Amino acid sequence: MDELPIVIVGAGLAGLCCARRLQQAQVPFLILESTDRVGGRVRTEECSGFRLDVGFQVLLTSYPEVANTLDLPSLNLGSFQSGAQIRYNGKFVRLADPWREPRHLLATAVSGVGTLADKLRIFSLQRDVARGDLDALLERPETTTRERLVEHGFSARIIEGFFEPFFGGVFLEDELHTSSRKFDYLFRLFSTGVATLPAGGMAQIPQQLAAGLPNHAVRLSAPVRHVAAANVELESGERIAAAQVVVACDPWNAARLLGSSKPALAHGTRTLYFAAPQSPLQDPILVLNGDGVGMVRSVCVPSQVSSGYAPADQALISVSLRSESTEGQEGELSEQVRTELSQWFGAAVHQWQHLRTFEIPHALPHQDSIQPPSTGPRFSIDPSGVLVCGDAHDIASIQGAMRSGREVAEHLIKSARFGQ
Repeated sequence: MDELPIVIVGAGLAGLCCARRLQQAQVPFLILESTDRVGGRVRTEECSGFRLDVGFQVLLTSYPEVANTLDLPSLNLGSFQSGAQIRYNGKFVRLADPWREPRHLLATAVSGVGTLADKLRIFSLQRDVARGDLDALLERPETTTRERLVEHGFSARIIEGFFEPFFGGVFLEDELHTSSRKFDYLFRLFSTGVATLPAGGMAQIPQQLAAGLPNHAVRLSAPVRHVAAANVELESGERIAAAQVVVACDPWNAARLLGSSKPALAHGTRTLYFAAPQSPLQDPILVLNGDGVGMVRSVCVPSQVSSGYAPADQALISVSLRSESTEGQEGELSEQVRTELSQWFGAAVHQWQHLRTFEIPHALPHQDSIQPPSTGPRFSIDPSGVLVCGDAHDIASIQGAMRSGREVAEHLIKSARFGQ
């Protein structure tokens, strides 16, 4: 009789990394994915020759799971310049890491976003979070990100002009209520790594993870209706027996499948894409709204980072909106954004062609508290016996999703039934 497989619900990063680790240990598995593609919340869509990531994302080369799991050279990564260009008091100023971008040392020192003491505090914060093991940062006393910055001595000017728009974009919340543990962890990774984009869009990451898996072990367009510890029921009525069921989908769908009456809180995001004859920027860098007014949070040009994002004679412009940005119909919203950005980049903005707007209400789990690694694994066991993994069980990020998936697989491999 054939050995029953581990059934993994969800072909996002957590599910794919779980499957890869099981495959390495020769443990049979089956992935069930409700959509017609792998990747979960990491998606890229094609539009008129452009590649549009569904929600602005980057791949940090300093993510430990990325370095250990992915074949980075084959992704043909393009890199953002470190730091940011900030729209502040009606003009652009540069805030760069002088160790990586020494030519911008003077511009950074005299920029009006924060005082010179604030710039020195950034260096001291980098040194602080660089000490010791990375996961030890998650064992530190916990507060909010905003309180952490205030305690470190940063002025309101640099918190509002840099940290709010930058980490508000990372956390998808502008009040910086997110856990200080998560901030320290990601600040270290941003300080030591490079923000990149794959030539084929962010979807190239899950596609690479899935490429080494057997075709018969991944079933697409197979939505699941019900899960139990040892079987799943598909929407079609088909039942599949399992040695163990692992739910690896996003926390909101996981709550639905497990019958939770208290679904996970989420942060949403809206991203607009425009086509233009040329980039409004000189460098491949993130532009932040440091004034704190208007609907735009940040702007970048993905095609300037990686040429695969746009046709050769075009530029792809990505605009992320602040969480409290005005509601509106897609056409009306795109015109409001163009009007706002014409004050940044001039009248040429009105010639930009709106390509798509992505509104994602469940983009990132809310994380005002992070459990330290010493308190338990980065997955959970539902009372029904189902194992649950994903980025909500770790630092909500590509790193967290990949690590949670790997760790639940290692738990299964070490268990009595699957031990080697």
